[in-house]
Amino acid sequence: MKQHRHFHFSTSVIAYPIFFVLIIWVMFWADVRFGLRLSKFGIYPQTLKGLRGVLFSPFIHGSIKHLAHNSVPLLVLSSALFFFYRPIAWKVIGYGILVSGFLTWFIGRPSYHIGASGLIYVLVSFIFFKGVFAKYYRLIALSLLVVFLYGSMIWYTLPIEKGISWEGHLAGLITGLLFAFIFKKSIAKPKKYVWEQPDYNEDDDPFLKHFDENGNFIENLEPEIEEEESIIIRYSYKEYKENDD
Repeated sequence: MKQHRHFHFSTSVIAYPIFFVLIIWVMFWADVRFGLRLSKFGIYPQTLKGLRGVLFSPFIHGSIKHLAHNSVPLLVLSSALFFFYRPIAWKVIGYGILVSGFLTWFIGRPSYHIGASGLIYVLVSFIFFKGVFAKYYRLIALSLLVVFLYGSMIWYTLPIEKGISWEGHLAGLITGLLFAFIFKKSIAKPKKYVWEQPDYNEDDDPFLKHFDENGNFIENLEPEIEEEESIIIRYSYKEYKENDD
């Protein structure tokens, strides 16, 4: 896959995140307007019925404050994901929801866990660690930006505040780190120059030939003269005899 496809802007970079956030807002509006009490569809750990929350919990929020706090990071991080990691963006989001949801179901307290914060932690963790592992300057710059904007979120993977699903945050953090190791293909890789290749030979480098063994520049480099192969032409003669009529 060509590298330029990783950093190609299109309407989908913004359209998909906006559509995803819009669905969350519509779900919250329907919950409030019609009294659906969608929180009962969240993740309830270690119960068979609570497994349905693995799919539904990212779209359910308990308050307008909860929804607002998740909307902006989700929009920013998912847009960055589609721009910098386009070939695997849907895999990170889809599998991220499932894996982080199952981890939350396994380690969580007996309570309903709702909200898109688990997915947000997946994105933060994946974008940061993948940029570090890839060693590509653009992805490293993105990692540093994520740390600058959302680095303080690491504290919410610990039980420091009541009413917050720190288990969901921790599950998202672990999932993102796991994905950074798993998704190795279709990632932009740093360009390797000729001298970084394993079969590189300094003696064959046309640029280095302009310098002597002491590093001094050779102004008039004599061109290499290739010996021409001698051409041998052989003639053969046959005697011609005229036939008598």
